Amino acid sequence: MKLHPKVICSPHYDIQCCGIEKLHPFDGCKYGRSWQEIEDEFGSDLINKWSVSPKSQVTNDELLTVHSEDYLSLLKSPQYVARAIELPFLGFLPIWLLDKIVVEPMRWATKGTILAAEEALNNGMAINLSGGYHHASKENGEGFCLYSDIAISIALLRKSGKLLTGDQILIIDLDAHQGNGLERIFLLDEDVRILDMYNRDIYPNDSLAKKKIDCDIPLNSGVGDQEYLTKLKAWLPNFLEGSSNPKIAFYNAGNDIYESDPLGKLHISAQGVFERDKFVFDTLTKAKVPWVMLLSGGYTKGSYKLIANSVGYVLRTWGFDDSGNVNSEKAISC
Repeated sequence: MKLHPKVICSPHYDIQCCGIEKLHPFDGCKYGRSWQEIEDEFGSDLINKWSVSPKSQVTNDELLTVHSEDYLSLLKSPQYVARAIELPFLGFLPIWLLDKIVVEPMRWATKGTILAAEEALNNGMAINLSGGYHHASKENGEGFCLYSDIAISIALLRKSGKLLTGDQILIIDLDAHQGNGLERIFLLDEDVRILDMYNRDIYPNDSLAKKKIDCDIPLNSGVGDQEYLTKLKAWLPNFLEGSSNPKIAFYNAGNDIYESDPLGKLHISAQGVFERDKFVFDTLTKAKVPWVMLLSGGYTKGSYKLIANSVGYVLRTWGFDDSGNVNSEKAISC
């Protein structure tokens, strides 16, 4: 397979409305800011040759491949949505407004993950500049996660026949928080293998979900670059070697491991975040496993710069052929 990196993006990803987004440490505009940073480096003409944009939100039928009707009905309650996104005081808003400013961007991002998974199978690698909602389970939203975009993508690839029974699927979750929603969804699914490296001292500490982790790497608060990268470089290759011809890998690249992050409680430098992402990209690509990168958590105002730095590496490394021409097939401008 020839490698053609794809960046999935949309102006619909950003979460903003009259300053409400400032009430949560999460930067709801990091998606657009990271895109702008990447565009500033490569130029709009060049970056548009690598980019693909979802043309619509995820549909109800697509959501129902994982979530239940009852759960989707809960998302029509402003009180429920407000609690799930950890802003309970927003429960006073009418649901049409809360849906517009928070839930709808997540539906666009979920569609972006679906598209990224398809692009990765076709082109070897894809990055969705949003998504990675790893706390959402079939019947519950929590931790600023309402839809299980990775699980929905897997369900749709199986439904279309692009993934078959017995095809192994990897989830590499390096967000600072345990990916409990995904682990609960795939608890009994033997075709999905999960590596999760997370801070054991913080939310969610989900003991049932931990039973699904195939490669469990719990960390203590305050871990720095050396210990973090040493463990990753030891365990990720072992995880891949223990897998059987995986067809695709989903990489939750939360940069809430960053030392300035108020929620992750780890102490990884900006260079350490970059080295982590670079190692994952290089290891999966060398192993010839198509991969999808998703942004997941990251709660500093500089989060978008960390994202852009890692995406820039992918485009500089695999975005050009030996003659210096853009390595792209079909692209649609964001």
